[in-house]
Amino acid sequence: MQKILVLLFLAVAFVFNTKTDLQSQERPPAWAYPVNPADFKLSPDDGILRHVPDSTASMTLTQVRDRFYTADWHPGDHSPMPDVVARGRKADVSACGFCHRADGPGGPESANLMGLPVAYFVRQMVEIKSGARKSSVPNRAPIQLLNKLAAAITADEVKAAATYYSTLKPRATINVVESDTAPKTVVSAWFLTPLSNGETEPLGERIIEVATNLQQYIDKDSRAHFVAYVPKGSIEKGRVLAASGDTSVQCATCHGPGLKGAGDFPRIAGLSPTYIFRQLYDFKHGARAGAESSLMKSPLENRSTTDMIALAAYAASLAP
Repeated sequence: MQKILVLLFLAVAFVFNTKTDLQSQERPPAWAYPVNPADFKLSPDDGILRHVPDSTASMTLTQVRDRFYTADWHPGDHSPMPDVVARGRKADVSACGFCHRADGPGGPESANLMGLPVAYFVRQMVEIKSGARKSSVPNRAPIQLLNKLAAAITADEVKAAATYYSTLKPRATINVVESDTAPKTVVSAWFLTPLSNGETEPLGERIIEVATNLQQYIDKDSRAHFVAYVPKGSIEKGRVLAASGDTSVQCATCHGPGLKGAGDFPRIAGLSPTYIFRQLYDFKHGARAGAESSLMKSPLENRSTTDMIALAAYAASLAP
């Protein structure tokens, strides 16, 4: 009998250790954290002036790529930008609009700031600066630029940016499509770009998010739109998980009806599903350890990658 108990104990220990080892070996999904290949190089400026739909402005590629310059193709879409959004401050405070665009929609590689509560915005900058908020893949350039900015930006500059973006009305920028297939992509400038031949491949358990007009997004037009391909059935699965499922906290408890935000809690409706997934993954694995981490980590503790894809797909499919 004693021998049987010992064998049972060893079997349980083996299963537990195997599970622990598998968890420790888990890697952030490459589709959610795109990293440029080692041989990636930006094309040189060809000197041709760029144009985008419904804008009379023209800019050079050098201007568009200048991180101390916000490409403002549609100035009538927003109120005047404060200096920190429009130009930043050399040498380390990049213009907020360089990554997040003039009126804040961002993209798969950066946060959507439209209508973000001031208190939440300020708190995130404090946590990035302190190291409480990190990324599961810290070597990505968008994160490195943000960390450098957070270390150098002043409280007044943070408040100016937060106040500006908080006044901007959220709008839809993404069409979420359930599918078995998606465009075959490569990583370019830290986000996914479809192959020019239109080739597709099985989607599997991924989210593939691409610009509907790639050049428009490369030129940093804030009106650029995206299509996000998500697994079939994931939107309804996400709705069930967000409403009740077996999570300990309903998403709307903090994020409000329709996940449009409530008080100091941010809107997640209509955000990039790739971006949402990264935040869920970072909370679950401890990269985000700020004020919200205790509220997020517990419900996510037993959530699989498939579950988090479903939650991201559902939230992204909602009207902002």
